[in-house]
Amino acid sequence: MPERMLTLADVAEILDITVPTARALVRQGEIQGFQVGGRGMWRVEAKELDAYVDREKAAAAARRTALQRD
Repeated sequence: MPERMLTLADVAEILDITVPTARALVRQGEIQGFQVGGRGMWRVEAKELDAYVDREKAAAAARRTALQRD
């Protein structure tokens, strides 16, 4: 079965952010996505969004650990 493709609106809803913020994350390469068709129609594979969330969780845990050491 093909991987589920998410729109920027889907990404924004899942992360509880705005669509422009989701677009910025994709354009900056924080979330891997690709453009389909014309005029800003972006898609993100669900596994790429999961990977982004995992990276952010790991970064937050590292920050907490660093703060506890100080």
